[in-house]
Amino acid sequence: MPLSLNDLENHLFKCADIIRDAVDPTDYKEYILPLVYYKSISDEFEKQYEQNVEEYGEDFARRKNLYDIPVVPEGYLWDDLRAVSDNVDQSLNEAFDALVEENSELTGVFLADYIDADALDDDRLGKLVEHLTTYDLDRDSVPPDMLGEAYMDLVRHFAEEEGKSGGQFFTPPHIVNLCVRLVDEFDDGMTFHDPTVGSGGMLIEAARYYREEQGGDPTKMTFTGQEVNPDIAAIAKMNLSIHGLEGEIEREDSLSTPAFTDEEDSELTRFDRVLANFPFSADWAKDDLQDDPYGRFDWHEKLPRADRGDYAFIMHMAKQLKRPERDGAGGKAAIVIPHGVLFRKHESRYREFMLEEDMVEAIVGLPENLFQNNSIPSAVLVLNTDKPAEREGEVQFIHAADEDFYRDESNQNVLTKDGLDQIIENFREWATEERVSRTVSLDEIRENDYNLNIALYVDTTEPEEDIDVAEELTKLRELQAERDEIEATMNEHIGALNYE
Repeated sequence: MPLSLNDLENHLFKCADIIRDAVDPTDYKEYILPLVYYKSISDEFEKQYEQNVEEYGEDFARRKNLYDIPVVPEGYLWDDLRAVSDNVDQSLNEAFDALVEENSELTGVFLADYIDADALDDDRLGKLVEHLTTYDLDRDSVPPDMLGEAYMDLVRHFAEEEGKSGGQFFTPPHIVNLCVRLVDEFDDGMTFHDPTVGSGGMLIEAARYYREEQGGDPTKMTFTGQEVNPDIAAIAKMNLSIHGLEGEIEREDSLSTPAFTDEEDSELTRFDRVLANFPFSADWAKDDLQDDPYGRFDWHEKLPRADRGDYAFIMHMAKQLKRPERDGAGGKAAIVIPHGVLFRKHESRYREFMLEEDMVEAIVGLPENLFQNNSIPSAVLVLNTDKPAEREGEVQFIHAADEDFYRDESNQNVLTKDGLDQIIENFREWATEERVSRTVSLDEIRENDYNLNIALYVDTTEPEEDIDVAEELTKLRELQAERDEIEATMNEHIGALNYE
């Protein structure tokens, strides 16, 4: 009987139970995710190796060009790891080191040191390895899409375990899906980038969408990302690989040290699509970037505040988009932003620039409480450096914060499928719908001093109920009659008691 997604997810979740109390919940991902990845690689390699031995013989079966996955060195297959009962922590470290030595593209992926975790003794690690042995994870046993989905659920599970800090590397799937759909119309050869990539969810959803919704082949696309946290960058690399995607994930801060550049032209690499959920109102190295070599922060002579880097990220991403005059085509971005970006007074100078450049296509206001332990209101900013002629000089505002668009799940709001579909339908149709959406001219936005607060353009107040005057008069007369009756009864009682 084939393994179901639910069975696989439950199987992987139980890994946390095995090491619970031995390491802090914030470290679960660092010890479990690499092992799940190793198991899937080992199982698939073993299957392909047997096929290659049969076809080419043992002398040639290990040639790297015969494999579309990392090659597992001799002596380090999963069964070899199972056979170890003493110093399991050391054996696991050696296995990961050997895997990286054999496959240089995995450099920097495995950062956990199993020896460092004192409470992860031979017994616990042995149980963890044995538990993961239960199911084969090769592609015939578990399709890459299914393994990838289960892996993402495991990442999400660990984000929930971590609470607030987990939200820094994991964006809820419904928000990711919205961002991808707001910049769709994908094609072979397109390039996708996330400068604050986290665990890679935006890139993976773009690939899934192209395959499942548009019938395309995501292996013909290019996926790149940058992540400041080395542990999370490692997860993103494994995540892409488990989903069968080749991608380049670089470490370091994308503002201070952008990794994707064209050194000859001193330009940032430009992409067809940029998708991001950057850290809201974070500090950034303003003083070090006054004279940015890539000219990213030139929207105004004054740079964004050092303790509020929202517009620094937005400027960076705008610079990463292709331009028709330079690249033959424009680029689109969907960026999750805090609401303050839309109306903070001292930032109007940045709004003015991007509006006058006519790169703002839409703003989608979202419900509160969408993120793990973070109730701050947010929105999605859609940029387009080559807007269609019929959309030039206009911005669409979509108010999707009402209860019609979401449901409450475990004290966290989730956009519903119908809510997502309504947002996308309004956006694609460039529609104006009462209390939901409106297309607004740049002239009107100028009159509002470039304030992009959605409530200025879409009526977001609760509608007053229509009053049926005749019905209300009837109710009033009934109440008056009831009062008269009570008053008469009371007068009778007063008279009987000789009260004046």
